[in-house]
Amino acid sequence: MTTNGIVYVIDDDEAMRDSLDFLLDSSGYSVTLFDDAQRFLDALPGLAFGCVLSDVRMPGIDGIELLKLMKAQHSPFPILIMTGHGDVPLAVEAMKLGAVDFLEKPFEDDRLLTMIESAIRQAEPAAKVEAISQDIAARVATLSPRERQVMEGLVAGLSNKLIAREYDISPRTIEVYRANVMTKMQAGSLSELVRLAMRAGMLKD
Repeated sequence: MTTNGIVYVIDDDEAMRDSLDFLLDSSGYSVTLFDDAQRFLDALPGLAFGCVLSDVRMPGIDGIELLKLMKAQHSPFPILIMTGHGDVPLAVEAMKLGAVDFLEKPFEDDRLLTMIESAIRQAEPAAKVEAISQDIAARVATLSPRERQVMEGLVAGLSNKLIAREYDISPRTIEVYRANVMTKMQAGSLSELVRLAMRAGMLKD
């Protein structure tokens, strides 16, 4: 079953969680509930991209602290903050810390759904770029120190012979390393390897 996207609800109020779970699930979203921010942060590394809907006032890590922590991790997840009446200063601080928007409780269901749809649509391209960058970094991490040196030489435009001379090894050995680099980086050509190196920050534009 396809969904409109994933929403992670963080609220210490069980009735509020249940209400949002019903609303979002019936509107076609895949919903995961958390009763505190720490549980969400612990699970975050393994979570698929989605919109975070968090209450601002919670015991332990509150919504503002959550925003700070996610900003520090460069998380691409869009965050919507729910506030009570009179929490405008907190809402403004949340926006400054990167919250996409905020809703004052009680809010209209349609307004919430519109904001979630917009937040996911706007953040998706950046999330995809981040996922690709992480994938490329993971490929680079599989290279041995020597393979990385050979890759750096290749993307700098050096020939096998020059790289061999640089590290005092035979050109034939460089060919082996070069083949390993192309395989591990999943590059079908030298130009593709250069593009991957640029995305990995090994080569400046």
